[in-house]
Amino acid sequence: MRGGQMTLDVWLLLGAVIVIAAIASVRIAHRTGLPSLLVYLGFGLVLGEAGFGIPFDNPQLAQQIGLTALAVILAEGGLTTNWPHVRRSVPLALILATVGVAVSVAVVALGVQAILGIDQTTALILGAVLASTDAAAVFSVLRRLPLPPRLAGVLEAESGFNDAPTVIAVVLLSGASTSSASVGTFLLETSVELIIGAAVGLAVGPAGAYTLRRVALPASGLYPLAVLSLTFVSYGGAVLLHGSGFLAVYLTALILGNSRLPHRAATRGFAEGAAWLAQIGLFVMLGLLASPNEMPSAIVPGLIAGTVLVLLARPLSVVVSSLLARGLRMGRVSWREQAFLSWAGLRGAIPIVLATIPWASNVTGSKEIFNEVFVIVIVFTLLQGPTLPFVARLLGVAAPGEAHDLEVEAAPLEELKADLLQVKVPSGSRLHGVEIFELRLPAGAQVTLIVRDGKSFVPTGSTRIRADDQLLLVTTASCRDQVERRLRAVSRSGKLAGWYGERGLE
Repeated sequence: MRGGQMTLDVWLLLGAVIVIAAIASVRIAHRTGLPSLLVYLGFGLVLGEAGFGIPFDNPQLAQQIGLTALAVILAEGGLTTNWPHVRRSVPLALILATVGVAVSVAVVALGVQAILGIDQTTALILGAVLASTDAAAVFSVLRRLPLPPRLAGVLEAESGFNDAPTVIAVVLLSGASTSSASVGTFLLETSVELIIGAAVGLAVGPAGAYTLRRVALPASGLYPLAVLSLTFVSYGGAVLLHGSGFLAVYLTALILGNSRLPHRAATRGFAEGAAWLAQIGLFVMLGLLASPNEMPSAIVPGLIAGTVLVLLARPLSVVVSSLLARGLRMGRVSWREQAFLSWAGLRGAIPIVLATIPWASNVTGSKEIFNEVFVIVIVFTLLQGPTLPFVARLLGVAAPGEAHDLEVEAAPLEELKADLLQVKVPSGSRLHGVEIFELRLPAGAQVTLIVRDGKSFVPTGSTRIRADDQLLLVTTASCRDQVERRLRAVSRSGKLAGWYGERGLE
């Protein structure tokens, strides 16, 4: 008993040290523009068989842990996605997540089959594994880039939606031979799973939001737990109904994150913390699972497959999706935006996790697929992640004046039917220099306090707002949404911004 307790204590200590080191490394990753996943994968490699010698070679367990961690990451992605920000981008994102995924799978499969001479099933599995962009990698890099709302929205929404079809594709391909499953059957099964997942997500999300608005919980800390639990109710329910749990959890989280819930900002903060912990655990585990001594043989095929993906499959999927969106009158995507969308299709933990599915199913050549995907993720993340700001400027799609989204905290004042909003003015926001009266807030709203340089004061109509100010506003519940839209519009386009929501256009 004593020895077992000591072992548990050692593991707890080791886990805590890893988490603290991972948190500290986020700052380094932020400065260099690298997704932090590379640092976490490095921790796993150091702890694994080539470093401290911690053994871990269980692909079945890695698959289960990985899929659960991805559900947490997707839940956070949905909860923190601003629906007005991405709404105009959803049609193109859905096309990229379906038609684009199919094009990418086909092109990669044909390319690696022709160049590397592998069999058709293995080539299709590799193409499906590499088809998904990684939500964690996309969110960590792109949310720091000053991009136009529509372009950033496409990338965010695509990374949330495309996990579901790629997971389904990899599972189906890993469990069936090409002779036993026709293309029609494959598409039918995929469509049914997506429809069931969407139905569950669209049912649980509104029902959960309705319930949480009307149930007074005894402690504010219970609301974040309830919201995250609802996303897993959606995930588990969809899986039990043989639907896509990932699509269900993302849609549920997207609805809950954009609903008027008590302690919404605290819920988002809790979800972000849970997602960071899931990412750290996931990437360290994948690093432990990898065998560095097997990687040299995977470098050449990995680089070939990655080159086909980045320079051919991804651009072609973007072009086809853009042409289809234009044909369906969903908007035109310029060639500059298409080029950036092609380069910004970051791969991260998701392809590595997906590579454990055929490995766990004992598919022939699956260990080689895992090693090649591991090489692809490391090499091309190092290549694409840090260069995204440069590519955005080179293509002329960067928006230097575009402020990051405002952080708005709401405390419900139920008896008064009012809300207290706390607005943090980010650097680069065009709220800087705007006088209070120039905000032109609705009659039911008023800026009551400003906190500046650690000191608070009551503003007058002529008080100018500065970057890094914190504003406290009281607004009636009926005009709160209008107030938030107006603040975001002014933050993006200045005091002359018209009433066009998030865009802040004239």
